[in-house]
Amino acid sequence: MPDAEAARPNPHSRAAVMDLLARATRDELAAPLKAHWPDLPFTAIRAPEIGLVMLRGRMGGDGAPFNLGEATVTRAVIELATGERGYGQFLGRDPAHAEKAAILEALAQRAGDRETVERTVLAPIRQRLAEEARQKRAATAATRVDFFTLVRAEG
Repeated sequence: MPDAEAARPNPHSRAAVMDLLARATRDELAAPLKAHWPDLPFTAIRAPEIGLVMLRGRMGGDGAPFNLGEATVTRAVIELATGERGYGQFLGRDPAHAEKAAILEALAQRAGDRETVERTVLAPIRQRLAEEARQKRAATAATRVDFFTLVRAEG
């Protein structure tokens, strides 16, 4: 059986960065961009666009797949002047959000900006998500019911 630590994806991989940026709030992306890269030149390879994706499900987790419904998604692709290409996407309708996510994803690839993106953008998002998960676990634990069986002594 593979080690659980080895099975976890690298938290600094592009996929992990894109996942965090997709779950960020607008302010979590806008404030660092404005503070550290206010006039960053970039080219829109694919201008922000809004579309639909089909959500699929499985009954019981292992049944036959079925189409659950559609969800709105916004995506953007940009290229920095230094050649890094960034991809941004998230569920919802907000072209500016997708563009900011794409810019930060490209900056995370640049050696000179990687640490700043990690410290000012990704780490705060991770902390917020961890706190939200902790609060959800606490709320769920408060409603937990422990069932037990009493054995009747018969003699």
